[in-house]
Amino acid sequence: MTAPLTPPTPPHNQSSNDVWQAPPPAGMPGGVYEQDGPGMKTELRDAAVITVAMALVGALFGLLWWWLAPHVPLVGDVVEKNWVVYLKDSEGEQAAGVDGTFALLGLAFGLVSAMVVFLLRRGGGVPVVVALGLGALLGSVVAWRLGVWLGPTSDVLAHAKAAGKGVTFSAPLKLGAKGALLAWPLGALLVHLGLTALFGPRDPELPAP
Repeated sequence: MTAPLTPPTPPHNQSSNDVWQAPPPAGMPGGVYEQDGPGMKTELRDAAVITVAMALVGALFGLLWWWLAPHVPLVGDVVEKNWVVYLKDSEGEQAAGVDGTFALLGLAFGLVSAMVVFLLRRGGGVPVVVALGLGALLGSVVAWRLGVWLGPTSDVLAHAKAAGKGVTFSAPLKLGAKGALLAWPLGALLVHLGLTALFGPRDPELPAP
């Protein structure tokens, strides 16, 4: 006689605890990366470094402005025993040239700083962009104050007396159009935006349904 066939034993239902799972990588608890964890800390640290670095670069900006800006010629004279100071060339455009030099230097620094930040922190987020604009604005203020400090004294009458009657001397270096302070930050942000749009990381395309 042939032995009766016995039905196969159904497989034992394994609980989820019996299934072996690889431990999640370091920094990824539960297999999900914490977006607000180490990544945000790194971006904030990079943003702080960028802000400080650009504020320090403002010193170089100020030196170049002081060196390249045109001098505004003044002349001192004595009228009824009182010293008066007036422009040697009343129709000259040196004062506008001072502001223009600052604005052009700001745009140049904006171009260079945006390229450097983009190349070093291509995947930087909002904190890096904010640091770029804020650092450029601080750098512009540093450049402005340093250039004024390095330029001729702001005591025009004392300078005229020291130079002598009828002798031409340079006016204090000053920024007439304070809007030029925005040339560096605006230039940096626009260039960085353009570089990000052209060469920045792209989001992965979703597969077609």
